[in-house]
Amino acid sequence: MALMKTSNPALGQNTFSDFSRSQYGGNLIDAASRMTLSGTVNKTGILLLCAVVTAAWTWNSFIGTHDLSFAGPALVLGGIGGFIFAMITAFKKEWAPVTAPIYALLEGLVLGAISAVLELRYPGIAMQAVALTFGTLFVLLLAYKSGLIRVTEKFRLGVVAATGGIMVFYLIEMLLGFFGVHFTTINGAGPIGIGVSLFIVAIAALNLVLDFDFVEQGVTHGAPKYMEWYAAFGIMVTLVWLYLEILRLLSKMRSRN
Repeated sequence: MALMKTSNPALGQNTFSDFSRSQYGGNLIDAASRMTLSGTVNKTGILLLCAVVTAAWTWNSFIGTHDLSFAGPALVLGGIGGFIFAMITAFKKEWAPVTAPIYALLEGLVLGAISAVLELRYPGIAMQAVALTFGTLFVLLLAYKSGLIRVTEKFRLGVVAATGGIMVFYLIEMLLGFFGVHFTTINGAGPIGIGVSLFIVAIAALNLVLDFDFVEQGVTHGAPKYMEWYAAFGIMVTLVWLYLEILRLLSKMRSRN
């Protein structure tokens, strides 16, 4: 993930500051070479398809054998590889047409492995998480397009601050975990643990609103065509995070039964 000004690590508020409606690098850009809304939607669909393909492959491989020796390497490869290509994409936006699909394919390995392992323990949880993720996406898109949710500076600052706090907490938790320190109450299935997960899911979902605003700003500023891939990559980053957090929340709730 990249570190930029919006709460979505990949999509920064100032990303388009060097773009004008008709110029980029001093050269005129014709309409066919500019970022469009439909083009971004299509690229997002392609990235989702890439993730689904590798997730389905990992899922079927594990569900058929229940062999954790396969799920583990897929999780490590997808996690480390996905992080590397996310970093590359964030710092080399013009490479996004190549690196974004690779990122999606690698993240699919992670999603497939985690989903399959949890599905074995909590049957039906994966489909519930998928339905809630895309349901959230469409509801927030409608809310944004209707003007029900507006991206103001206060809104942006609030989401950025909350997301930054969550990321810092995850980093501290990971580091302390090496020394045997675990936040069992927060990660548990009690009221506090579920409440924390609900809060994180809400913040992850609100990142989608900033993603929509980022795409709109890109189209308005006449960003170059490759930014469609970059914007799609940013949306994919948010969707992956949202899905994993929903999956985590559902697993906590199911473990109480």
